[in-house]
Formats: sequence, structure tokens, C-alpha cells
Amino acid sequence: MPRTSARSPRSRAVWAGAAAVAVVAGALTVPLQAAQAAPAYNYAEALQKSMFFYQAQRSGDLPADYPVSWRGDSGMDDGKDVGKDLTGGWYDAGDHVKFGLPMAFTATMLAWGAIESPAGYTHAGQTDELRDNLRAVNDYFVKAHTAPNELYVQVGKGDDDHKWWGPAEVMTMARPSYKISASCPGSDAAAETAAAMASASIVFKSSDAAYSATLLTHAKQLYSFADTYRGKYSDCVTDAQSFYKSWSGYQDELVWGAYWLYKATGDATYLTKAESEYDKLSNENQTTTKSYKWTVAWDDKSYATYALLAMETGKQKYVDDANRWLDYWTVGVNGARVNHSPGGMAVLDSWGALRYAANTSFVALVYADWLTDTTRKARYHDFGVRQINYALGDNPRKASYVVGFGANPPENPHHRTAHGSWLDSLKDPAETRHVLYGALVGGPGTANDAYTDDRGDYVANEVATDYNAGFTSALAYLTAEYGGTPLAGFPTAETPDQDEFFVEAKLNQPQSGAFTEVKAIIRNRSAFPARSLTNASIRYWFTLDEGVPASSLSVSPNYSECGSQPAAIKHASGSLYYAEVSCAGQNIHPGGQSQHRREIQFRVQGTLQWNATNDPSFDGLPATGDPVKTKGITLHEGGTLLWGTVPDGSVDPTPTPTATPTPTPTPTPTPTPTETMNPIIATPQDVRLVAAGDELRLTWTKPTIGADVTAYQTQLDDEPVQSTQNTWYNRLDLAPGEHTIRVRSQASEGTSGWVVRTVSIPAAGEWPTTVPVPTNVRFMIDMTGFVGQFLWDAPAGEPQVVAFESAVVGSNGSVNPNRGTATSRTLSGTPLGVYTLHLRSVAADGSVSPWVTKTVLFPPSSTPSPTPTVTTTPSSCVVAYSANSWSTGFTASVKLRNTGTAPLTWNLTFDLPAGQKVQQGWSATWSQTGTTVTATGAAWNATLAPGASVDLGFNGSHTGQNTAPTSFAVNGATCAAG
Repeated sequence: MPRTSARSPRSRAVWAGAAAVAVVAGALTVPLQAAQAAPAYNYAEALQKSMFFYQAQRSGDLPADYPVSWRGDSGMDDGKDVGKDLTGGWYDAGDHVKFGLPMAFTATMLAWGAIESPAGYTHAGQTDELRDNLRAVNDYFVKAHTAPNELYVQVGKGDDDHKWWGPAEVMTMARPSYKISASCPGSDAAAETAAAMASASIVFKSSDAAYSATLLTHAKQLYSFADTYRGKYSDCVTDAQSFYKSWSGYQDELVWGAYWLYKATGDATYLTKAESEYDKLSNENQTTTKSYKWTVAWDDKSYATYALLAMETGKQKYVDDANRWLDYWTVGVNGARVNHSPGGMAVLDSWGALRYAANTSFVALVYADWLTDTTRKARYHDFGVRQINYALGDNPRKASYVVGFGANPPENPHHRTAHGSWLDSLKDPAETRHVLYGALVGGPGTANDAYTDDRGDYVANEVATDYNAGFTSALAYLTAEYGGTPLAGFPTAETPDQDEFFVEAKLNQPQSGAFTEVKAIIRNRSAFPARSLTNASIRYWFTLDEGVPASSLSVSPNYSECGSQPAAIKHASGSLYYAEVSCAGQNIHPGGQSQHRREIQFRVQGTLQWNATNDPSFDGLPATGDPVKTKGITLHEGGTLLWGTVPDGSVDPTPTPTATPTPTPTPTPTPTPTETMNPIIATPQDVRLVAAGDELRLTWTKPTIGADVTAYQTQLDDEPVQSTQNTWYNRLDLAPGEHTIRVRSQASEGTSGWVVRTVSIPAAGEWPTTVPVPTNVRFMIDMTGFVGQFLWDAPAGEPQVVAFESAVVGSNGSVNPNRGTATSRTLSGTPLGVYTLHLRSVAADGSVSPWVTKTVLFPPSSTPSPTPTVTTTPSSCVVAYSANSWSTGFTASVKLRNTGTAPLTWNLTFDLPAGQKVQQGWSATWSQTGTTVTATGAAWNATLAPGASVDLGFNGSHTGQNTAPTSFAVNGATCAAG
């Protein structure tokens, strides 16, 4: 029975005023669901809020009246690295990468839902919002399709993006653009994008025919590209492999894309294409039965095509495949069924389990509407309703899994911009600052109905555009079927939860009759939306006493984290003046401990005595203790007042300079008017703030350029400057709160500029930790089956390890990455060669441990044969090693120099003979097996020119003895000591 003759009128329903009327072939039928009882949940409200979620995910240029009040422009430089405009689209999840494959899948699912249930959107008052969301993502696809056989499929580098926890509006990391082309194809991504644009062209055909035609043109070109140049996109864009690898390949997208082009064009050749490619879809192992033990998701659309082609053609083979798949989800097939929790949730996989149930539910609802088999019709429909209701609150917890909807909804989704941290911290602030309405979280990861609302649990509390894809379309279906009422006046603008910009200050020294010296800190905690300050300045307001001429005064910044900036005394009105110190050109943004703040220490001084106690900005400044918030010192961004009270009531007085601006001296925490920085003295290098045991250490390395550095100066907060010849600074007694630690180089010619680091010590006195590495990494061989296994143990300690990332790299160039909870990797059926396991731990907040490696020869030969050897070229190299030790830890510095006549691509090995353990390192990839330590060059320093050197280092632990290594080797050749 073809779809056109057996389709329920529900899917083509339209609202006419207050009454729902179904239209089939132009004839009016009965009012839509007139006899239905009130819905179990307010599906219209849930649909309304799911539209909000997609608005919250938008990248690029946003209008001033944007519905999500806490979102602003972001990703405005996307594509500039390749000379293209790739702004717009959706951020994938709680991160800020734009992954094209799941984005296009989501767009296709939303369009499908709009095609199936337009009445749902009409009833919920969300038709305009739907079209706006679909236009935003398809506009991006149009930009990304830069040539008939070229498509940009990713913007942003996954690992680099995930290292930072902050709002999208103030990102500073590089965002590379990745494309597929005829020479580096990606049939899956191209065909999926074709499906997205073809299905959207159907949605827009009646409201914007020109736009619909544009989308269809792109869709046709993209499908031809996908079909002609075949390949998996993640084989081309290797950065995607750790995030959205195309596990299922591209066959499903070839069927899916052809189907949607058929629906958009009416061209039967596309339907023929879909059917011919269908037969090549995957089967269950060692059978001719189409796969049925998974479901439609961003990677595999096969299951949806079962139902679509069944409804389109009525052919029994498609009906059988669709029935078998949905039976597996409901009653089971051959005794096997998707796990169901006691509360009724269908749990396919631990990661984002609710999204799989929701995707399946949408297809089940649509397919059930077409079926004439009354048993299956009721079974699949009821399953769809049950799963969506579970997510909305019909579960043992009686709690919603949709942010901002229903009873006891999640409040802490794993979402950077919604969280609104200004400290690059998943845990600070404790409360999520924005409500990410409509976002479906991953939910229970096993069939036990258990869930904790923990921002750090990205398995249960992740949100993503593809999570809401089938869920949203199912909500539209249920709204059309059962009704509901959208919220009036939604959304309302959020108001800031605290001062977004402010100044803290204190007196650096007790007030003197000839000067006033102030320490001021600018802070940016903005999130409504987050903004960067790039032209900031502060103004210290004072009044001139009688007989004190303005020309006798000056302002001199003694220390400024804003660098060399002009400072001046300016006249406001009457006897009111202000000292203005600029931070222009700085990027003060809510992106980290140092990034969100700038400290300035300045002195207003004169040749005559005056009384500072009656100055407006002086009032309330403490002479001891920490700086406090003060509105007496105003903060400005260009001509806009952001914080504080201007004494004469004006917002931005027009300044009249009365003194020549004084250039800001080089920062010096202890004011010494005659002290200056010598420009030929380089600052300390590789400055790091690290923790080991209960000690906090600042470490650095000696600069290799400029004047010969003989010592260093350090300063903690406002304490006196200390001199040292060590390359580390150690403290045990820091009080809770924020602290600033500085270091600079000292030579006979003078001193360098300061290098500044900040750290926030929690009240509990806990120190920062690193993710522990996997332990007891080993390799075992089953000689009977020539099967090898890499094995390892989950490490103890905090933070808790929840998963492992690994890659097995073969000597033939093969790479096999994986991420999961298993503690083993198997080698079987592989050619003879050398295989290296690269392995690291993953914590709940997404942070990772250093990599560890293990290399083996596999498989063993069944008959004696020469053992393959790695040929090494003798290297001329010199290694210098030194270590600074304390009670249970140490910092090691390693200098490797190429003394040969040819470039050296290095791999350094040495033994730590006293059982020391490498904790973390820099300037190389560090690993340790037993006592052997391996350091492999980073991309920027892996090859040394003749005569060149590289400085490495690591932090380690010991149990009382820290015996230095006695020999070093590079690529197997021993290096000289030096």
C-alpha cells in the first residue's frame, strides 16, 4: 500500500483559527482530534521550549531582539582561515565546534517532523520559530557548500575547543575549517547535507519559493558529489574521528539523501536510486537480514529508511525490515529486545540514551499512523507516546529530563555558555546562570532509572542538537494529536545574577600628604550575554584642595597587567578631577583566572601636600587586607560607563587634559619610581603553576635569548620581592582566595618584565589535581588463535576516571582510535608489524590524563623467523638534566641539543632509577613504562636543525630518593651528557 493512499489525515492537518481541520486532497474532514482527552503533558509547551534550545545553539551574527537574551554574536571569524564566510549554523552541544554531519542530520529530522506534523507547530504557535531555525542552519550549509564538489564539514578543533570551559561569545582559540572535496571525499556528510537541504526545500516551498529552489539546487549538487566521489568524511577530516566518526559508512546517507531528493523533486529516478542503494545497507552478522539492533541517529539513518520506503512504496521487504526493527524495540525479536528499565525507558546505549529512544519514538509514531496492522499500529504508537512521556516526567523519579520543563527538571546541563563561568571552570560558579529551556539531557545511562543532575557528568547530562532532533519532531506529532497550550509571553529576558563588571581596590600604602597609591582590579563576569572589554579604562576621582594647581599632579602606574598604556590627570568640572588609566587593546573577557581580570597599581602624586580623605574615589578604600568592591572608581569601555558612580552625576564627562599623559612604566609590583625594565633581558620561559602533594609551585626555565640571566625575582600578592637563583617558587601556606604570583629575570643589565600567574585556592584548601593515567599497561597473546590484547587497569585517585581514549597505531600507517569504558584493546587478523597503543584516562568533566604508550611486535610467527628490528641512524646529541626536589616531588629540566650535521627528528628515552614517577610534562608527549621514560617531540619542536636545542621538563614524584638518570638515548642512540 503506497504512502499516498493509506496515509492518515493527521500529518497534513492545518489550523484554521481556533478549530483544527484536516485537509486531504483539498477536501475538509472532521475537526482534528476533536474527541481527544487532555494530553498527559503539555506537548505544545515542550515543543515551544525545544525551539528555544535550537535558538540557544546558534552561532554567528544574532539580531538585537534575539529571543535568547543571554546569547550574543559569536564565531564571527569562522572561515577566515580559508578565506570563506563560515559564520552561522549551530554549535554541536555544550561545546562550540560546528560538526557538519550531526548538524545536517538534525536539520533533516526537524524538517521531516515539520512535513509530517505542520499542525503541531501551528497549534504551538511555533511555525515562525521552526522556519527561522531551519533557515539559520540551511543558510550555513549554503555558505559551507563553496563549490559543486566542495563542502566544509567542520569548524573548530575538537580537543582545543574542549580544553576551555567558557561562553561562546568570548572564545579565543583558533577555529580551523575542514572540508571534503573530490580529492578527499565524504559521501556521508555530503549526502546528509543534501538530505537536509532537500527536506527543508519542502518546508519552505509554500512560504518562500525562491529560497526553496536555492536549497534544492545545492541539494542536487551535493548528492551528485556524494555519489560520484565516494569515501567516509572522517577518513578525510581526521579531527572528527574522536567525536563523530562515520562508523556506519556512507551507504545509509546515499539511500536517505536520494529519498529526500525524490520527495522534494518528484523525480522518480531518485526513488529508484534510493531503492538500488538500499540493498547494500548493512545486515546482521552472517545473515541476509537487515540490521535491526540499533536505531536512527546522526551516524546511521538506515532504520528510518526502512519505514520511509515502506510507506512510500508499500513493498513488503521494506515493511518487514521496519517491523523487525520496531519489534526489537518493543516486544523483541527471536528472544532479544532493547533493554527496558523498570520505569519503562528503552535503553539502547549508555551515552545519551534518551535521544535514541526519542528518535525511535518519532519514526514509530509516523510509521504507526500508516500501518493497517492494528496490533502493530497500537504497539508502535503506544511505544512512541510512552518514551516521550518518560522524558517529560512519567518515570519513577517523577521528574522531567527536559531543562526548564515540567517537575524537577535538570538545572545543570553540561553546557558551557549556559553555565556562564568566568573562570574556565566547570564547577565555578556552582549554580548554572542561564536556563537552557527545551534541552533534552542524556538521561539514565543504564536500565535502572537512576540519574543525578551533575554538570560534570557528560554521559547523563550532555545536551546536543541531535539529542533534540527526533524528540522535537515527536513533540510536534503529539501536539497535533493531543493538543496543548504554549506559554504566553515566552521567553522572558533574563536579568544578570550579579555585577557583571566591577572594580575592586585598596590603598597600597597609607595615605601620604604628597601621594595616594591604589591597587585596583578590573573584573569581567559578564554572561547576559558574555562580552569582551577591549577598550577599558578606570578613573580615580579626586578634588583639588585650594592652592594646589592641577599642573603639580601626575599619575604613574607602577604595575599594570594592561602593559604600557597612557595615564593622565583630566579635568571634569569645577574642582573635580580624575586620574585615568587605560587598558585599551587588552582582551578582558570571562574566560579564565587571568583572562577575566586586570590589575593596575597606580600613584597619584604631586609636588604639594593635599588632603585625599575627601576625594570621592578614596572613600571606603581599605589600607589593609584584600581589595574590596568600590563604586568610587569608575570603569569605562570606550565612552560607556560600565561600573561606578561619577561624582558630578554625569555618565561620561568630556575630559579636558590638564597634564601631559604619563607613559606607563614597565609593571613593577613594588613601586620604585626609578626602576625600569631592560628590553634586552628576556622573561622567564615556560612559566607554569603546578601542584604536587600539598605544595603549590611556580616553575620556569631560563631564557635562551638576550642578556645572560643570573637570577630571578618573585613576588606573591603584595609581599616583598624575593630574589632566587632557583627556577621554581614554592609555598605551603596560601590562604583561601585568589592569589597572584609573579616572576621576572635578573641580569647585570637590570630586570625583565614580569610574568604573572593567578590561582584561586578553595576554602577547603584543596589543591588542583591532574587526571591519573591508566596503570599496569601490558600485552598478552593467545598463541592458539593468534589474538593479542592490550590490557590496563583503571587508576585510583581523583578525579574519578570514567572512560579511556586509545588508538592503536600500526607500522603500516594504520590508526584505530576508540573511546569507551573497557580496559582492553584486541589485535586479531592484523599483518605482521609493530603496533603502539596510545592510551589516556578521561574524567567526568572531560579533562584527560597524559598519554601513555606501549609498543609490541604482533603477531608472532608460527615458525622461527628473523625478528623485525627498528633501524636507527646514529644521532649526535647532547642532553643536560637537572632537577629541583622537595619532600615528595621534583621538577626536572631537560635540554636536548642536536650536535650532528643533519636535522634530527627525536624520540628521547631514559630511566628513572629510584622508582620516580612522571606526573605531568611539557614541550613533549611524555609516557612511562616501569622505570623507562619516553618523550616524543611536539609538532612544533619534533625536528631539530643542526646546532638547535629544545628545553623540556616534567613534574614528578618520589618516595625519598630522586636519583638522576645516568644515560639518555635519542632514537636508540646514546647521547653525550652536557
